[in-house]
Amino acid sequence: MQNTGPMVPLCYFGFGYAALVATGGIIGYAKAGSVLSLATYLFFGNLAGLGAYELSQDPRTIWVFLVNSGTLTGIMGMRFYHSGKFVSASLIAEASLLMVAKLGISILNRPQP
Repeated sequence: MQNTGPMVPLCYFGFGYAALVATGGIIGYAKAGSVLSLATYLFFGNLAGLGAYELSQDPRTIWVFLVNSGTLTGIMGMRFYHSGKFVSASLIAEASLLMVAKLGISILNRPQP
């Protein structure tokens, strides 16, 4: 991987997003005692962290982050639709949707070769 110097601002949002997802799993576990929820949120949070790290190293390596955010948007959007719970499902779905939009704008604004 190529080091491009200071992290692009999108990475800061990415690391915050990864922390939000992981924290959602911890809160879900504390409230409901669901080990599956904890494992799932930590998995997706770590994957988001990996995507943000890759993005910080090379702005062209956006796909892990984009796929992870898109998957979470769909999964958590469906959970919100069926449960109506804001705290976990809607919050993560909305944050994931915003991250997908931000990544999509980043792709569209990328200089063409």
